[in-house]
Amino acid sequence: MATQTLPPGPRPRFLRGFLPEFRRDPLALLTSVAHEYGPIARLQLGPADFFLLSDPDAIEDVLVTQNKRFHKTRALTENRRVLGNGLLTSDGEFWLRQRRLAQPAFHRGRIAGFGETMVAYALRHMDPWQNGETRDLSREMMRLTLAIAAKTLFSADVETDADRVGDALNITLAHFQQRTSAMIRIPESWPTPANRRFERAARQLDEIIYRVIEQRRSSDEDAGDLLSMLMQAEDEDGSHMSPQQLRDEAMTIFLAGHETTANVMAWTWYLLSRYPAAEALLHAELDSVLSGRAPTVGDLPQLRYVDAVITESMRLFPPAWIVGRTAIAEFTLGEYSFPVGTTVLMSQWVMHRHPRYFAEPLAFRPERWLDGLAKQIPAYAYFPFGGGPRVCIGKGFAQMEAALLLAAIGQRFTFRLEPGHPVVPQPSITLRPRHGVRMTLTQRV
Repeated sequence: MATQTLPPGPRPRFLRGFLPEFRRDPLALLTSVAHEYGPIARLQLGPADFFLLSDPDAIEDVLVTQNKRFHKTRALTENRRVLGNGLLTSDGEFWLRQRRLAQPAFHRGRIAGFGETMVAYALRHMDPWQNGETRDLSREMMRLTLAIAAKTLFSADVETDADRVGDALNITLAHFQQRTSAMIRIPESWPTPANRRFERAARQLDEIIYRVIEQRRSSDEDAGDLLSMLMQAEDEDGSHMSPQQLRDEAMTIFLAGHETTANVMAWTWYLLSRYPAAEALLHAELDSVLSGRAPTVGDLPQLRYVDAVITESMRLFPPAWIVGRTAIAEFTLGEYSFPVGTTVLMSQWVMHRHPRYFAEPLAFRPERWLDGLAKQIPAYAYFPFGGGPRVCIGKGFAQMEAALLLAAIGQRFTFRLEPGHPVVPQPSITLRPRHGVRMTLTQRV
């Protein structure tokens, strides 16, 4: 039977709590709290208590069993200036309607049709690469996945906008990170230097999205892409998405779709450079299955080690490193009961590296996924795409894209980290390499 006793946690501190530590290194703080205080732990961030869940059953309870008792946290919904009221930020009946309208655009058969585009863009992107040169693979993957997202979503070419989008995203993510961990949030309407810089970045992103949408509306063309599906989507009452809703969903899918996959790929190249034995197994599979030709969607079932590499990369460096939910109704977890307004945190970073579920949790071992591990561990010991009704709508798209890019690029190049280059995770909306990943390219013969 549930009680009102609070879960264990580090001793509360006056006003600030552990917010300074969270701002400095949230990954280390959450990991230490989970390991020291157990599956449900209290953590004071600022004046409020949060509750960190590091038990798969408790996480499933929140994301699946009791999902209707929770909404997204304020930290995410406050980022509406860029993401609007899209699938990532909305809740309730409005979210359900939008999800229903957008879901057909991500049907497996339709997504598979984008595979050829993904590979073609990867091959074209590699054309200028030279043997022995050094490039920032994080930036390269951002540019590549941006081009793929624009083509598959909008049938548009935004490669000339790649640097503008990248710079605007960097400003947006830094703004989000600062506001999430701030004791006092300055209203975005106040004309501070940081707010003005953020507003300029947001307008740049708006300009690109609205330009493409307007071009499509003017042509009245069905290009067979995701934007066409969103524009044609019809609700049960015959209604369509409003221009604002269309913008919000397009922006969400565009930004989330390229940002997360780019991070997965950057971390994957970094890990393969550190583990040459795994890299050798990857190359052996690519050479055996592909024999030098470009990969296709039809090859993916045979590329089991490719899939294992991506899965293991997302275990160690999950693109979404934390999920938060705020209760809109009372709820219980195990022996504890919680009131309305309680915020729970669930960290993929913590769970994916938990020694209870993963042997040698800090080691990159793709082979661990080849012997049925996914069915042996609890469902929410590994959840890179979230879970429950709000599982990432682009999951299939992202998994296919990552596998095809790994196969297409991996059979042509190997990468080694530039000596002395620091690789540090930057936990914001996504988990980026803070300083990029500068690597030397070696062309495979």
